[in-house]
Parts: sequence; structure tokens; C-alpha cells
Amino acid sequence: MKISQNIAISENGFLFNPSTGDSFSTNNTGKVLIRLLQEGKSQDEILGYMEANFDTDRASIEKDLTDFMYMLGNYRILLADT
Repeated sequence: MKISQNIAISENGFLFNPSTGDSFSTNNTGKVLIRLLQEGKSQDEILGYMEANFDTDRASIEKDLTDFMYMLGNYRILLADT
């Protein structure tokens, strides 16, 4: 999966999707996840990064990442690989 290329994200975590006109805000963790997705990181790479840089267990990271990616897909920010 990858982030739609036209998604803009500010340093404050404000996202804008010009395709739909929708805007969203996210916390610092969400901002980090979106940046990693924009860099083309795989889900395993993101899990490893989050586990190394955030003080939580892998099971929680996996659940939260799955939930976050599902939400991004619903808002047409995250696109399925074609």
C-alpha cells in the first residue's frame, strides 16, 4: 500500500487531500507513520521503526498500525498497490 502522492501534510500533522477537498489532522505518531508510508516503507519496516522509537510493545504497534492504515484507506489517503 502507498500514500496518494497528492496528499499534503504539514509539520503540525494537518493533512489535505486535494482530490476530495478533505482535510484531517493527526497526532505526532500519525504524522510519523504517514511520512514513513510516503517514503515507501513496507509494513514490516514501519513496525520495526515504531518498535525501536516508541515505548510500547509490538502487538500494540501492529494493532494500531492496522487500524490507522484501515482509516487512511477509508479516507482515500492510502491506496492499494496496483
